[in-house]
Amino acid sequence: MSKRKDIHNSDIPVVCRACEARHRGVCGALTPEQLLKLSQHTKLSSVKPDTTLLEAETPIDAYSNVVRGVVKLSKLMPDGRQQIVGLQFAPDFLGRPFQRDSGVSAEAADQVALCSFPRRILEQLTEESPELEHKLHEQALRELDEARDLMLMLGRKTAGEKVASFLLLLIDHMDPEGNDDTDTVSFELPLKRADIADFLGLTIETISRQLTKLRKAKLVEIENNRTITVPSIERLRNVSGDF
Repeated sequence: MSKRKDIHNSDIPVVCRACEARHRGVCGALTPEQLLKLSQHTKLSSVKPDTTLLEAETPIDAYSNVVRGVVKLSKLMPDGRQQIVGLQFAPDFLGRPFQRDSGVSAEAADQVALCSFPRRILEQLTEESPELEHKLHEQALRELDEARDLMLMLGRKTAGEKVASFLLLLIDHMDPEGNDDTDTVSFELPLKRADIADFLGLTIETISRQLTKLRKAKLVEIENNRTITVPSIERLRNVSGDF
């Protein structure tokens, strides 16, 4: 990942200088003056796993940038059944800009850090900055592409391909720049087995069986049921159906 070029830039608010998510997120479209205006209204928070961040069909009065961690986006059926319909990672924008309420619920999958700000401030900055509005549209289109990829995965891929694709999804979001120096990566699973099963449309038992198959094929190494090491990302991609 490239080094930050403005870490010593005194024009950038202190709270923003320390934020690695800013460069790739919507705040990257703002000038130092606009960042200062935004920082005067921001609230940094750390929330525990399983904390509800956003309720579906409730008025939105604030938005957030995901600074660290993973957020689950879910839809609830009238009979109480839930489906995870998306995942958000740093530096994704949490909320539904230009709409009065949210179509999904949001919940912290693991320990999540958020930078939150009032809706009215974002609307003011959007009017001032076409670049910010462009960034918000970019994220909306990216989420649309990810939703289509999820539809393909749920509709056409085998259980093994689904689990491999899920691990690659985590890897791609941990290093969105793509580190060409190594084909090996280690990370903690941010979702519980039940959440992974819900996201992939599988059972918990199937998730466990497929992870065991990947481990026996030496495509992954698993420690303490949460720490995953992928010796070769290329080999894992070859069994995911994403050639």
